[in-house]
Amino acid sequence: MKSILKTLAIVLTLAFTAVSCSSDNDDNNSGSGSRDIKYEVTGNYSGKTSATYTESGNGGQNVDITSLPWSKEFTASADTYGAGITVSGYGGNAGQTLTVKIIVGGKVEKETTATANSEGIIVAAPGSFVFAQ
Repeated sequence: MKSILKTLAIVLTLAFTAVSCSSDNDDNNSGSGSRDIKYEVTGNYSGKTSATYTESGNGGQNVDITSLPWSKEFTASADTYGAGITVSGYGGNAGQTLTVKIIVGGKVEKETTATANSEGIIVAAPGSFVFAQ
């Protein structure tokens, strides 16, 4: 089950990134043009949780989240197209939540809150932030 959720998280992250890169009309460079990225996960979800995210240089990373709140901060290199994260979990209780944020230059650019289903499974994917080229 864990490998299925990790695979699903990777596929969702890559899909969101590909869609966002192909046609983006948002003014994502409205702030300072900072490439300081922070991923933040909060909530009351008690199951096993993992995150799949893009890091500097567009490399994908997968990490098990052992406790909440969780965050990852880095400065993206100039060749990084954007930032994206998907968080998934199993073994929690129905109704528990996760909030996932993508923060760029200190400003929340993407955010979503997900709720665990009746089987205690949760997937939170706020979408992707794309740097202006």
